[in-house]
Amino acid sequence: MYNNKTFSTYTIIIILSLIFGIYLFEVYLNFKSIGREFNINKNIKTLKKEKNLDFDMRTKYEIFKSMKLGNKNMTVTVSPRVYNDPEKKIHFFSGISNSETIDCNENGYFSIYKSDRYGFNNPDSEWENNIIDYFLIGDSYTHGACVNRPNDIASILRDLSNKKVINLGYKANGPLSMYASLKEYKSKKIQNIIWMYYEGNDLTDLIHELTIKNLNQYLEDKSFFQNLMEKQDYIDKQNQKILIKSIRAWDNAREQSIKNSSIKYKVLKFIRLDKSKNFIKKISQSKKKTLPLKEFETILNHTKNIADDKNAKMHFVYLPQFERYKSKLRDDNFFEIKKIVANLNINFIDIDKEVFQKEKDPLGLFPFRNWGHYNEEGYRRIGEALFKKIENSN
Repeated sequence: MYNNKTFSTYTIIIILSLIFGIYLFEVYLNFKSIGREFNINKNIKTLKKEKNLDFDMRTKYEIFKSMKLGNKNMTVTVSPRVYNDPEKKIHFFSGISNSETIDCNENGYFSIYKSDRYGFNNPDSEWENNIIDYFLIGDSYTHGACVNRPNDIASILRDLSNKKVINLGYKANGPLSMYASLKEYKSKKIQNIIWMYYEGNDLTDLIHELTIKNLNQYLEDKSFFQNLMEKQDYIDKQNQKILIKSIRAWDNAREQSIKNSSIKYKVLKFIRLDKSKNFIKKISQSKKKTLPLKEFETILNHTKNIADDKNAKMHFVYLPQFERYKSKLRDDNFFEIKKIVANLNINFIDIDKEVFQKEKDPLGLFPFRNWGHYNEEGYRRIGEALFKKIENSN
C-alpha cells in the first residue's frame, strides 16, 4: 500500500513527465517550422540559380512606400470583404479605380496592374465593348493573384480567343460576393459567364459572408441592387480610408516583426508554448463545420437565372488547391458541389482532371513548388484548358 511520500513522488514524476512531453512537442513543432522554411528557401535558391531570378524580398509595405514616392497614383489590393466601407453605407467589391495596384509576391516579384474604371484587374478599354464574350467571377485566383498581365486567366482567354473579357475576380471573394458583383456589373450583353470556384475556402468564405448585413441582402432580396457602377468616386474615397488604416496596421506589424526576431522574444515564445497553442487552436478550428451548401445552391441558382436572362452560357470551373498534390488531401464536398451544378444544368469544368492530372509534377504549377496561388505556367495551362472546353461546349 502506497504511503503519502510515495504518492507525492509519483505525482511529481507524472507532472514533470507531462511538462517534459509538452515541451518536447514544442521542440518538434519548432524544428518542423524551421525545416519548412529551409525547404522553401532551398527551392527558391535552386530556382533563382536555374532561372537567374532576382527574388524581391521586400514586404508589400516596403515596396508600396518606395513606389508611392515616384507615383502618387499608386495603391495596393485590400480585400473588400474583410474591410469594406468604414461607414457601412454600401458593400463594394473592388479596389481603387484607374490606379497602379500592387498585389502580391509569390513568384519572386510583386505583381502590379493598372485597375480599370471600376477598380478591377482589366484593361479599361474592355468596358467600351457592347458584347462581352467571357465574364469571369471569382476570388484571388480569378483576380490574377501574384502574376502580371498577360499571365492571369482573363488575359490568357483574351489572347487565345481574341475576344472581349471582363474579370470581376477579387481577393477573398466568396460565392455571395461573386453573385453580387455579377449582379452589379452585368450591364453588357454577355456570351459566357464563368464562375471560378476554389475548393480551398469558397464555402468557408460564404459562412463569413452570410454574417455581413449589407452583403446578405443580395441573398434575402433578389431585387436588391446598390448601383455600384455609379458610385465609384465614393468607393475610391472609402478605399483610401481603408488603405490608410492598413498602412498603420503594416507599421505595427513591422515593429512586431522586428521584436519577434530577437533571441529574447523567441525564447519567451518557446516558454509560452506558442506553437503548441497555435497547433491546438488550428485543430479545434479544423473540426468539420456545417457548410452552407443550401445557401450556396440558392446563390448558384440566382446566378444561373442571370445567365438565362442574358441568354448566356454558364460554366462552373472547379479549381484545385495545393494540398491535393502535396498532402493528397481531397475536398469532401466535391461530389456534392458537382451534383448541385449538374442539377442546375450548368457546364462543369474540373481543372484537376483537365490540367493537373495530366502533369507529371503537378506541384510544378505552384510557386517554387510551395503553397500559394498558381504560378505563371499554372495559370497558362488553366486558361488554355478553359478556352478549349468553353469553345467546344458552345
